[in-house]
Amino acid sequence: MSRDKTMTAEEVVGRLRSGMTIGIGGWGSRRKPMALVRALLRSDVTDLTVVSYGGPDVGLLAAAGRIRTLVAAFVTLDSVALEPHFRAARERGELELVELDEAMFMWGLTAAAHRLPFMPVRAGLASDVMRVNPSLRTVTSPYEDGEELVAVPALRLDAALVHLNRADAHGNAQYLGPDPYFDDLFCEAADSAYVSCERIVDSAGLLGAAGPQSLLVKRAFVDGVVEAPNGAHFTSCAPDHDRDEAFQRAYVRAAGDPESWAAFTARFLSGDEQAYRAAVATFHEEGKTA
Repeated sequence: MSRDKTMTAEEVVGRLRSGMTIGIGGWGSRRKPMALVRALLRSDVTDLTVVSYGGPDVGLLAAAGRIRTLVAAFVTLDSVALEPHFRAARERGELELVELDEAMFMWGLTAAAHRLPFMPVRAGLASDVMRVNPSLRTVTSPYEDGEELVAVPALRLDAALVHLNRADAHGNAQYLGPDPYFDDLFCEAADSAYVSCERIVDSAGLLGAAGPQSLLVKRAFVDGVVEAPNGAHFTSCAPDHDRDEAFQRAYVRAAGDPESWAAFTARFLSGDEQAYRAAVATFHEEGKTA
């Protein structure tokens, strides 16, 4: 019988350590495990290697000085092309960047999931990816074609953090939106994986919500499940909620000025998750009366 893996966000972060390589699922400003990221910000865990199709998860951790090395294909807020805290951190030279093509990133996770040292791919050949990553190597096909391919190294993770629409207590997790992104690969590439979700349901409820093809993450690859309603905020988690564009605009405005960012942090990031939700609700109430 499968065991109950339900945890709190604080219990998840309690298993993380400084210096770890942490993969964060989602894509840009879509279905990011933001409640887990906020819990991580409330801890003293630092000096991280972060592996992410980056969005505000990377931005918040960069703003707090928690990232030593970032492995990413991009860092965007979708409706804002470049994440402002990431840009500022790079301009100040505060983190090392390993920039990979999107497909190379995917195959790096795939190699790690299959416990392979690398995967051969065509992506990246004859591009600046090879120039900015001089450590990348190529391999020659041992077959008759003799084709030269990029040997993308495995992106092995100490821990993965992902957010799904639904999960059961055993660690099976389901997406209900338009895209699975690569959350399953993040979990399979990690020594330990933690899923936050909009709602924990019984296992039968997973099959009732959508077809079985939507069951993305399997319990065998999950160590903890956190029920976090609106836990992807301010990123989208369709169909449960859209991206909070008004809040994202406020985030971007605050990022451009140290005093404004200090005020934003004090208002939204100085308390626990319940305090965060209350502050966001007040923010929107103020917007209605402005």
